[in-house]
Amino acid sequence: MRARPSFARSVAAAAASAVVVVALVFTAGGASAAPSYPAKMAALGDSITQAATTCSSLSSCPANSWSTGTNTTVQSHATRLRLAGDTGLVAYNDAVSGAASAALPGQAATAVSQGAQYVTIEMGANDACTSSVSTMTPTATFQANVTAALTTLRNAGTAHIFVASIPSLMRLYNLEKGSFSARFVWALLGVCKSMLANPTSTSAADVARRAAVQQRVDDFNAVLAAACQAVTTCTWDKGAVANYAFSKSEISTTDYFHPSLTGQASLARITWAVSPWVS
Repeated sequence: MRARPSFARSVAAAAASAVVVVALVFTAGGASAAPSYPAKMAALGDSITQAATTCSSLSSCPANSWSTGTNTTVQSHATRLRLAGDTGLVAYNDAVSGAASAALPGQAATAVSQGAQYVTIEMGANDACTSSVSTMTPTATFQANVTAALTTLRNAGTAHIFVASIPSLMRLYNLEKGSFSARFVWALLGVCKSMLANPTSTSAADVARRAAVQQRVDDFNAVLAAACQAVTTCTWDKGAVANYAFSKSEISTTDYFHPSLTGQASLARITWAVSPWVS
């Protein structure tokens, strides 16, 4: 006659089986699946995303854009997605040179109409770069514009939204203020007067003016971070662009303000590193 297993052995075996089952359930349910590739993407923003000055003049050159550009030297987000296997990706560049945050809700609506499943946003430099400190966009207005745009994208079910921070205007000033060529071009073209006017002046008023402009940029970045973090499908760049120390080779010598071709490649690299497909 065969001996029956003891009660203790039966309980132990059952417990072990239960542990295995629970582990399998948690492994299957807890594993984070890689984000699906988008069929379409769109870039929102201003002249930075239009890659202005990277061709032969002050005009836009979207082929060199950090977001949707096709120039393999830049290795844009669109290029990296295609290289990763998203070969059928269609990319739209809806950014407009000179645009400020007031244009962002409309750009978001355009991206929705295009069926974009991945949307990048780089906006805010023109809200701080105005004729004077008094004409900068109020932070509350900037917040309303950004929130409206993200709400449009969220309500449309946009799968992935990426928000890049605004570059440091003070760092740009400090990098180029010693260059006669930069100072000449800034004055000739009236580039970002709120920050770059009277670049050699060390008067208390001018020092305070520059600090006020950079503070507004910092405030805008705080708005972008909070607004993005409130949307589950949005990825914030964690200040990657704001904290990046651009070198002179990464700044265009056409206006000593916009990213050069090398700068666009750097933007693509540092933002891709914190994109939904990497971070």
